[in-house]
Amino acid sequence: MDHDRILMGVVGRPHGVRGLVRVHSYAAVAEDLAAYGALTDDRGQVWTLRWCGEGIAELRDASGQPLAGRDAAQALVNRQLYVARDRLPEPDQDEFYFADLIGLSVVQQGTDVPLGRVLIVHDYGAGVSLEIGGEGRTLILPFTQACFPVVDIGAGRIEVVLPDEVEVQGDLSRDATVEVVSS
Repeated sequence: MDHDRILMGVVGRPHGVRGLVRVHSYAAVAEDLAAYGALTDDRGQVWTLRWCGEGIAELRDASGQPLAGRDAAQALVNRQLYVARDRLPEPDQDEFYFADLIGLSVVQQGTDVPLGRVLIVHDYGAGVSLEIGGEGRTLILPFTQACFPVVDIGAGRIEVVLPDEVEVQGDLSRDATVEVVSS
């Protein structure tokens, strides 16, 4: 896992015909994404970002050229934007970046029975979940205080309380909102 860069945004669909794009920012204050300066994408290209409206941005390449038009903007859809970790503030005690969870050992609380390691942190907008892999199986659990009461980055481990069941409530259609409840 690359802990030198932190995922801070994702390029969305084009906005208009002049090369503007929608950008989903993971910064605590979305507009702060532009303040971090140069962003690198998941292919190693360097970009700068200037907000042009709420969620709408102009991206410029390493030479300072804006995107040429809608087709160039469309080619960047789903491109992940990273900030060098050393340009981000250190998290407070009991806080962490999701990237810090990747690779941590996951043990069952109270028994120290190992369940595997955190493989992926998923965030699709309805709540964060952790994908845990080990011993030929994969678990995906909601990243809640109830399921993960102890996250100890320093010790390199997370303690899990396995729910008896995980229930997804709500409308599961394409654009609906759902809630994940563990019991």
